[in-house]
Amino acid sequence: MSAQGSTPLGAQAEAGGVRFSAWSDRARAMTVVIYSDPGQITQEVALAPEGESGVFGGFVPRLAPGALYDFRIDGQLARDPYARALPYGVHGPARVLGELPTPKHEKRAIDLGRGEVFYELHVGTFTPKGTFASALGRLPYLRALGVSVIELMPIAAFAGKRGWGYDGVALFAPFAGYGSPEELATFIDAAHGEGLSVVLDVVYNHLGPAGNALPQFSESYFEAERSNAWGRAPALAKPAFRRLVLSNAAYWLNTLGFDGLRLDATHELEPGGEPHIVRALSQVARACSPPALLVAEDNRNDPRSLFSHGIDAVWSDDFHHILHVLFTRERDGYYRAFSGDLPELARVIERGQLFEGQVVPGTSEPRGKSAAGVPAQRLLFALQNHDQVGNRAHGERLHQLIEPALFRAASLLLAFLPETPLLFMGQEWAASSPFLYFSDHEGELGQAVTRGRREEFRHFSAFQAESAAIPDPQAESSFLSSKLDWAEQARSEQQLTLDLYRRALALRRTDPVLQTPAPASAGVAHDCLWVLRNTPRGSRLLLFNPGSARSFARIADHSPQSTRPLLASCPIHGWNEQFELPAQSALWLTVCDPAQPGRE
Repeated sequence: MSAQGSTPLGAQAEAGGVRFSAWSDRARAMTVVIYSDPGQITQEVALAPEGESGVFGGFVPRLAPGALYDFRIDGQLARDPYARALPYGVHGPARVLGELPTPKHEKRAIDLGRGEVFYELHVGTFTPKGTFASALGRLPYLRALGVSVIELMPIAAFAGKRGWGYDGVALFAPFAGYGSPEELATFIDAAHGEGLSVVLDVVYNHLGPAGNALPQFSESYFEAERSNAWGRAPALAKPAFRRLVLSNAAYWLNTLGFDGLRLDATHELEPGGEPHIVRALSQVARACSPPALLVAEDNRNDPRSLFSHGIDAVWSDDFHHILHVLFTRERDGYYRAFSGDLPELARVIERGQLFEGQVVPGTSEPRGKSAAGVPAQRLLFALQNHDQVGNRAHGERLHQLIEPALFRAASLLLAFLPETPLLFMGQEWAASSPFLYFSDHEGELGQAVTRGRREEFRHFSAFQAESAAIPDPQAESSFLSSKLDWAEQARSEQQLTLDLYRRALALRRTDPVLQTPAPASAGVAHDCLWVLRNTPRGSRLLLFNPGSARSFARIADHSPQSTRPLLASCPIHGWNEQFELPAQSALWLTVCDPAQPGRE
């Protein structure tokens, strides 16, 4: 069997009926079971071996899209791992998918060189209803905010009624609680109509602990002797799993219309086979029209190696970690590797990451490789994301840990930098809702998930408290309390933050200097951070003051007379012969060229 195979697997609606195909290297006999309703069998049709080794197939006439089905392997019912729709969840029958709605709009190519702004959201908590259809109604809001790329957290079907999505087991079927494939396609097309791209977070380094049908078809999907934190490790070098992954990526990109994929934990995609599974995925992305974007999450701090495999952009967590320690002084867990001072912050802005081969404090292990020369726009910076909020015991967002003024200043810092900014849903108005970890596993599995989470984050002091003090991931209240409250945007504090985000992102999109993907220089003076973006079209200077009020005559070799305020996180007074920078503030400045009056 080749890595992608020659026979489309699953259910394919055709003229006069439906063609079913499944692959198994262990089945002696296979049938397709047709239901009128779940549990009500109307017919069972034998599938015959076809030309491709291990493939069983057959045509069922007079069957239409919408029909429910399962496979039966040697007498045992099995869900179709290639099912496009699972309306009753991962433990219910699959639905034959018909033609998806015809797109009305062209796909939007993602171009990191033109100043994209990513917005990560979880479908289930983004709106009160938590569906694709309800999220569609917020697309004009996101466009007006200044977002250009929506990044959906994983939507592949998983067990239970709620979850983050990183325990998906049916990779082709959107989680039924969010809506149908038809509604997903409509959402994506509507986003394109608003001038937005849509990226999907996909998980190929593991499958969830419940509802996984792959072992019923073949043991070759997983490694016999290698496990990871979620169970048996996927056999990424073997044709069966490679076929699943590569055809899945092509399905999301070409059939549903996504503009890119965010690959979860690519450091876990090892050994990656030949060619490496990431390179193979990049070939799928490049074959799309227009070519799709691949973003990696990877803890190795080695972006060049990822780029050599065809990755386009990488999450860079060092920026977040430095800021978090600077603001909160928390040094638990992975934060203990960071000093959280302004020189560290200046370094990560200039180089994209802090660790480039240095030994991590508290260990004997070096981490990372040089990122010198890596284009800044290929690194995604964030003040917070689903991990950094949701991995906290109480799901606090950054603005719930620091003063509102400091959060607004940090927001201006993020929007000013040449690195690509990623926002996490609700941060633009300082949403009051937490984002907790939540799941819905039954019995002992649910208890094991709760225990495992406490063990995973045992190095964080909050997880060492009595269990009653930490919201239970299995409780529905953990999910419900994580939903955004859109009505609170009307509050004055939230309006202030939202207005600042809108103005900052508008300038990032329209200002000729901030549009230019040129590297920035950064440094520290008078206990303030300065960042200079110098281009042939002019210069812009950022001053970031996380501490008490500062007054000084020059910074980064510029005086007040050679600059003009462009945007501030709070009112600025005394702009005469000295910089008067209030406490916990940030300021964008236009740098004027004295040699050419009128030129900025």
